[in-house]
Amino acid sequence: MPSRSSGLAAELEQVRTLALTGPSASGKTTLAEALLQAAGMIGAAGSVERGSTVSDHDSIERRMQHSLVSSVMHLTHADTRVHFIDTPGSPDFLGQSLPALEAVETAAIVINAATGIEPMAVRMMQYAAQRNLDRLIIINKIDSQGVQLGDLLARIQATFGRECLPLNLPADGGARVVDCFFNREGETDLGPVEAAHRALVEQVVEVDSEFVDRYLNDGDVDATELHAPLEQALREGHLIPVCFVSARTGAGLPELLDVIVRLLPNPTEANPPAFLVGEGEEARPMKVEPDPSRHVLAHVFKVSVDPFVGKMGIFRVHQGTLARDGQLYVGSSRKPFKVSNLFMLQGKDHVPAGRLLPGDIAAVAKVDDLHFDAVLHDAAEDDHVHLAPLDFPVPVHGLAVEPKRHGDEQRMWEILGKLVDEDPCLRLEHVAATNETVIYGLGELHLRVLLERLQEVYKFEVNTRPPRIAYRETITAPAEGHHRHKKQSGGAGQFGEVFLRIEPLERGGGFQFVDEVRGGTIPGQFIPAVEKGVREVLEHGAIAGYPVVDVRVVVYDGKHHSVDSKDIAFATAGRKAFIEAIRAARPIVLEPVVNIDIAAPEQSMGDITGDLSGRRGLVNGTDSDAAGVVQIRGQVPLSELSGYQSRLNALTSGQGRYTMLLSHYAAVPPSVQQTLTSQHQQRDDD
Repeated sequence: MPSRSSGLAAELEQVRTLALTGPSASGKTTLAEALLQAAGMIGAAGSVERGSTVSDHDSIERRMQHSLVSSVMHLTHADTRVHFIDTPGSPDFLGQSLPALEAVETAAIVINAATGIEPMAVRMMQYAAQRNLDRLIIINKIDSQGVQLGDLLARIQATFGRECLPLNLPADGGARVVDCFFNREGETDLGPVEAAHRALVEQVVEVDSEFVDRYLNDGDVDATELHAPLEQALREGHLIPVCFVSARTGAGLPELLDVIVRLLPNPTEANPPAFLVGEGEEARPMKVEPDPSRHVLAHVFKVSVDPFVGKMGIFRVHQGTLARDGQLYVGSSRKPFKVSNLFMLQGKDHVPAGRLLPGDIAAVAKVDDLHFDAVLHDAAEDDHVHLAPLDFPVPVHGLAVEPKRHGDEQRMWEILGKLVDEDPCLRLEHVAATNETVIYGLGELHLRVLLERLQEVYKFEVNTRPPRIAYRETITAPAEGHHRHKKQSGGAGQFGEVFLRIEPLERGGGFQFVDEVRGGTIPGQFIPAVEKGVREVLEHGAIAGYPVVDVRVVVYDGKHHSVDSKDIAFATAGRKAFIEAIRAARPIVLEPVVNIDIAAPEQSMGDITGDLSGRRGLVNGTDSDAAGVVQIRGQVPLSELSGYQSRLNALTSGQGRYTMLLSHYAAVPPSVQQTLTSQHQQRDDD
């Protein structure tokens, strides 16, 4: 009688996982719908236009007719359980699409036959390669009018490498698809099956010397014997299969399902996930095996917070067998939770799950400690285990927000915190320099969807505006300041006199306060008050209303009165002496300068560099790749990038993207400084 573990191992071999990734409008959601229908999971395929698909179940997605969050689904075909994730195609939602790569063995990059290779397809291929995933290219919409599929296949091979070989080919003008791996005979729209079959076999046998010898001696190898070398070729990136399909007509769908079941890896055949144990520089690789008999390790790659249902964590099991009503720990937490709400997902529908194996993707609800990137485990020694971090793009598009109703600040922070929990590419912070609450995202669409969700899901309204630029003030020369504060009004008076000198520090030097008073001209108990007055100027500025940085203040003399000297008098004297010194020290206003990286079609490079020059920018370098995408690196003042994505869209027909990171602070031009100081004086006068 076979053991239970051997039965589970056999069941494990019948599990597949893949993520449908790639650019918007490539048809990923329609393809997911068609796969569900072809496998008999749904009676009729829904429509993106009608808002009736399984994956785009969010009301905002249906209204916009675009995927905005990753959606998990599953099907069964040929006794094989297939988990797949439909991911958003817009670069604004990489915080949803990239984590899906941590939950699967295969990244399926979907390319629109009509529009060809787009930057998002290139980017997702790169991310999948970095995570050591098997890669599959699906050319969708092969029935589009006027497409040249042979030319597209050639461009794919030129862009991604000669290892991109078709597993099947279109025939009869894209009305059907012919297998080229197990099948040797027939004609297709792109030539004879025999040629494509031979290219595949030659590519696969190259990874195994035994099969190379057999191929050279016999002139062929039966494809049914090539499963092990095929999986090795996929793991090593030596083969990137290409499949043709039309999700609209169904052409190629049966063949694609067969490819998923017969050729794509199960959890035991793919590269192991990049788990680490320990923190920081002491972190070391940890071997995680897809063994149902070992202790449980699972990874939360998505968190969803529903105002009514609560927090839901969607995870992939990497090791062990997870059962309903078992106990798990979240990361380093010492308090276990009972796995009572365990289910697999079919879009928005919850399908109860009793037992999960490595490779299974499921969800658990109503566990407050869950968070994105958490590791779930049932062994105390695994409390420092985590996956190697993803390289997320930095959110740089900011929007200042405040509640429409006064007094709702705390509730606004709580709701925004929940939305940030769902998306690792959102960042929320209070900017002390401008006293603003700013939410940062990857683009204008990213933030627009967040605001719609804030209003539609949480019924919370906010006022928004572009965030203020965090200018700074500093000095460029030494100077001295003096002020005597004397106030007499009937009773006890106020008296304090301060002499100080200031000098500039190097950029980034911060602030230094030095007490060189001798002889008790300012008693020691009043020195902190002088520093307090100086720090008030540091916070509020002296010429334009911005914080003062990189300055050294030396208090060297003063006077006091035995009766009238008080803290408030020396604070006032210190503040006004400091302001006087700054105005004599050739003050300047500093502005943040960012490093900017732009990805755009190569033909747009001249327009982009010219536009950057007009924004006081400097181009430091450019690189181009085989896909015709140019990377432009430069530096630009942050104040010149307000609304830049809209301008970049206009210059690149919507295909340009950029990221930025603070580089340094530099002096603004005199005309800008004059404007800022005039505005500050006008505010003071008002």
